[in-house]
Amino acid sequence: MTVTRIIRAFAALALAVAAVVAPASAVAASEPVAARAPGAAAHAAVQADVDDFSYASWDAIYEVGLDDDGRARMHVTETLVARFPDYDQNRGIVRGLPTSYEGADLGTRVLSVKDAEGAAVPYETDGEDGLLFVLTGDDDYVRGLTTYVIEYEMRDVILAADASRGARGEREGTPRVDEFYWDLLPLDSTQPIERFRADVVFDAAMSDRLTGSASCYTGFSGSTAECPIQGPAVDGGVATFRVESGERPPGDGVTVAIGFEPGTAVQPPARTPNPAADFAPFLAAIGAAGLSVGAWVSVSALQRRRRTATGIVVAQYDVPDSMPPLLAAAIVPGAKDTIPAEIVHLAVRGTLRIEEGGSPENPRLRRIPGSRIPDQLDVEALDALFLQANAGGVVDVPSASEAFAGRMGALEQSGKKAADSRGLTTTARSRGAAIMQWCAIAVAAAGVGLALWGVIGGRLSAVPALVVISFVIVLVLIGSFYSFAKHTVLTPEGARELEYLKGVEEFIRVADADRLRMLQSYRGAERRQDGTADVIHVYEHLLPYAMLFGMEKEWGDVLERAYSLEQRGPGWIGDPTSPYLGVYLSAFTSSSHAAATYTSPSAGTSSSSGGSFGGGFSGGGGGGGFSGGR
Repeated sequence: MTVTRIIRAFAALALAVAAVVAPASAVAASEPVAARAPGAAAHAAVQADVDDFSYASWDAIYEVGLDDDGRARMHVTETLVARFPDYDQNRGIVRGLPTSYEGADLGTRVLSVKDAEGAAVPYETDGEDGLLFVLTGDDDYVRGLTTYVIEYEMRDVILAADASRGARGEREGTPRVDEFYWDLLPLDSTQPIERFRADVVFDAAMSDRLTGSASCYTGFSGSTAECPIQGPAVDGGVATFRVESGERPPGDGVTVAIGFEPGTAVQPPARTPNPAADFAPFLAAIGAAGLSVGAWVSVSALQRRRRTATGIVVAQYDVPDSMPPLLAAAIVPGAKDTIPAEIVHLAVRGTLRIEEGGSPENPRLRRIPGSRIPDQLDVEALDALFLQANAGGVVDVPSASEAFAGRMGALEQSGKKAADSRGLTTTARSRGAAIMQWCAIAVAAAGVGLALWGVIGGRLSAVPALVVISFVIVLVLIGSFYSFAKHTVLTPEGARELEYLKGVEEFIRVADADRLRMLQSYRGAERRQDGTADVIHVYEHLLPYAMLFGMEKEWGDVLERAYSLEQRGPGWIGDPTSPYLGVYLSAFTSSSHAAATYTSPSAGTSSSSGGSFGGGFSGGGGGGGFSGGR
């Protein structure tokens, strides 16, 4: 079903409803101009289809010639005698005229609409689906035989040799001819025609180049049945072809194909190959997108380059007090669970203890007075964590508190600011990214210009290219905010600290035997009285950094084995008599991370309820607009 018929169906339905709720006179008097769209009409007391009429006759004269530029021009006069029913059903007819042909704009222009006596008939036009609709009539109904004489003009109605061969589906080897290949009747029609006649008249210049080949085809769309065509009848150098018939059912078309010598009519630019307008914008879109992606890669490359100091990573078993997890997270790419790692860091350093709360989702923190606080960032963390502690220095980590999550987010930002103030990070632009992004913008702009040039020149084939390149240039411009911006990168000192932390990660990753051998070789490792390294002390201090590296489960297993050998559990989390650290650590990490990143479910959503489960109201949804009929 075409869009026009859908519009007609909705329009008829709207008028049918209106006829039920209002008197007939009120419907006729109050019908708006906008409601007179194609095909909406009904008698006030009788529901009827405005397409339910016929044509007593359909006559047309097609006058085709060449202009000063050698391009084909056509003047058409259609005399249509409609047979309307003898009651108020119709206000006029709707004639749809094509606006493009084989990729070129026809420049369709309606000159006039008159009646049988030559008096002007009111009409309006509307474009839709490649058709220019001529809507005749006004608010007055028409009955019986009514004549409409429609005059209109078109251009570029002659196809060149190669285009005509493709249009008719002919194979290679058929004669090369230019053609007037035209549908004389609308195939999308629901009105029968009692008598049909069409004259096709060519000027002298075109008549001289006729090849003598002329065909007529009839039937519904796709039919190859032939019909008789008369002519050419030549008078004063002007050749005329005629096709006529008696009754024709709705949708029964008539198509003529009349051949001319190749090169008879100059083709519009839209039908001539033009890679610059049709294909270059696609290449420009690919190039611009590639350059923009390259700019992003260049930014990433800059950040990676600035992470290298010496390029040598040596396994490390401890982390200095001046590198708490809040600071380390600011220089470790993709650091995980920053806040849980900082809390564990404070716990293993003896400044607080992690205990079981009222539920697994709410662990409890107990501050231990008199302990040494390693770094100023740790001081800020303790203050933020125990801001709402009770008199005993105990606080439950809330499972759903925007205030708590806000304080934890501020802590992470404090770590990033500290990294900058301590000379570990700075901001810098990528010169390569800026150059590539400027090139991407230039290439995309050139593609848009070429596509616009093609569309303005009437090339319908350039429209897809314009759509694609327009979409790409929007993406490129959005990407410019990233490519031209300054980005956080490491300073040389920051790169050295990152390599040190990578050494810690290497120590955590190696096998137990290698790790113990490394510890025995370090004189600085904390020692027992027997001279061996205090493994648990070292391993506990590295746990927060294992969490930053996403290795807390593996390192928790290592610590559990160490606790089992010592026949004791961790003193800073859970049950001190239990060696099963993994159970406590996993639950604490999950709950504390959720608390630190909590966002209210109502944030960014509408407070009103939807209508599908009740609570809605008429007019409360999207859409709406106007509905009416003709």
